[in-house]
Amino acid sequence: MEDKTVTPTESDTSRHFLRQWIEEDLAAGKNDGTVVTRFPPEPNGWIHIGHAKAVCVDFGMAQLFKGRCHLRMDDTNPSKETDEFVEVLKKDINWLGFQWDAFYYACDMFDQMWDIAETLIRKGQAYVCELSQEEWKTYRGVPTRPGTPSPYRDRPVEESLDLFRRMRAGEFAEGTHCLRAKIDMASPNIHFRDPVIYRIVHQPHYHTGDAWHCYPMYDFAHPIEDALEGVTHSMCTLEFEVHRPLYDWVIDRLDEQGRLVVRNGKKIRPQQREFARLNLSYTVMSKRLLRQLVEENRVDGWDDPRMPTVAGMRRRGYTPAAIRNFCERIGISKYESQTDLALLEYCVRDDLNRIAQRRMAVLNPIKLIIDNLPEGTMLEAELPNNPEDPEAGKRVVPFGRELWIDRDDFMEVPAKKFFRITVGNEVRLRGACLFTCTHLVKNDAGEVVEIHGTYDPTSKGGNPSDGRKIKGTIHWVCAQNALAAEVRLYDRLFTMENPMDCPSGSFLDALNPDSVKVIQAYMEPSLKNAVPGEFYQFERVGYFTPDVHASQPGAPIFNRTVTLKDSFKK
Repeated sequence: MEDKTVTPTESDTSRHFLRQWIEEDLAAGKNDGTVVTRFPPEPNGWIHIGHAKAVCVDFGMAQLFKGRCHLRMDDTNPSKETDEFVEVLKKDINWLGFQWDAFYYACDMFDQMWDIAETLIRKGQAYVCELSQEEWKTYRGVPTRPGTPSPYRDRPVEESLDLFRRMRAGEFAEGTHCLRAKIDMASPNIHFRDPVIYRIVHQPHYHTGDAWHCYPMYDFAHPIEDALEGVTHSMCTLEFEVHRPLYDWVIDRLDEQGRLVVRNGKKIRPQQREFARLNLSYTVMSKRLLRQLVEENRVDGWDDPRMPTVAGMRRRGYTPAAIRNFCERIGISKYESQTDLALLEYCVRDDLNRIAQRRMAVLNPIKLIIDNLPEGTMLEAELPNNPEDPEAGKRVVPFGRELWIDRDDFMEVPAKKFFRITVGNEVRLRGACLFTCTHLVKNDAGEVVEIHGTYDPTSKGGNPSDGRKIKGTIHWVCAQNALAAEVRLYDRLFTMENPMDCPSGSFLDALNPDSVKVIQAYMEPSLKNAVPGEFYQFERVGYFTPDVHASQPGAPIFNRTVTLKDSFKK
């Protein structure tokens, strides 16, 4: 991350206000001069590009200050959490280029959280409430007027302890009892008005089974987990800013109870700061909405290449470096905004341009026949594997009498400034030779089905012997030994920049019906051995990678990662 000499304030839009915050803490000698961050996903789905930004922030800050970053499964809500999601999260974070220094399950801290909650009850700082959610809305009030205390707020400590333990034993129905922190019913921050810190959930947990029938709320569990792990800097997205006073309240209570980690005689007191989350055009970033797309079969799973999940982007052919670069470019601020998807695509192109092997493929084929090249004759063209990387070397591509070219490179009646194939025009066949179209062959419907012409035998490599200027260069594939392969042309999943603004009121109505097209293409024979995880630029077409699920040995199926055209205004 680049340095900036600005005076840091928390409202600063600089991408580095988090960095400046940590620098100030280190300069003041806080936390024994250590930096410990954490990334705490809930294992109820697959992480997406928004989570990737948080990953880069949490792990990046730890790396920058030679600290530690923990990975924690924040599994306090058993309804949709699974070990499958845990393993996917680990894989995605590793793929992004990061390794955690310690791994935790929040559920392993449940006993300690319970003990902390019982201590709050004993100290008169929490109570069991029997108001329903609807009733509580009336008692809670509005920010401009104080709320009304719950009729259970001053119930005896032993009564609350008894009810709390019976909640854990499963004696009560969901929604009938909860544990509330006793804080301030007059606070203008609605989250500070006796918030729920434990609720009843009669659902087995993927790790603890039926051992628990009530679970801690995120706002209660989060600061406890940070404190027990010795986290120093807890970075969250902006929606948690109004929850920070509750975070600090819990940390204060832990300090009172003597539960903060002590390192070299100094208490490690976690602090929370917030940054704007990523909003990306032409997609949705809500895990709930993404789950809906999956469960309603609107996409082919969480790793569908059209999905904004890290797994979907990996399958589509995005690189970890491109995603990290994108997260670096968008920066860190305190203000919500929408980032243009074109910037992410630019970062992908920028990285793939450096590393992708070049190959020729024809996606919309028409036959070209070189009449003055005898049948059975096979020549060769030598082309660079990657012009951006001389060490990538060159490849030899066979060409013969019959070739496939793209229909877009031909016009029977040429438009103005069309310099590709027309009758009588000479073009360069990429790396092979010069070709002049002499006549066309049509079918009974009058459609051109073959392009005929002659080549210049002295123009090996496509270079004229007399130095004449050739304006048009086209790519091609030898018909005799071309690989016929399926290609999936992926486009944006939605037709609107913000699908949530769809006039119908449903983001599903903004789905792009042409977000994927499946075609048969012809390509260089060497691509028969292409495997998932390899990156290719189909020259003049776009960037592609073999699909990890559909490809078979010797029979790859290619996903288009991104087109060559760049619409991002740098």
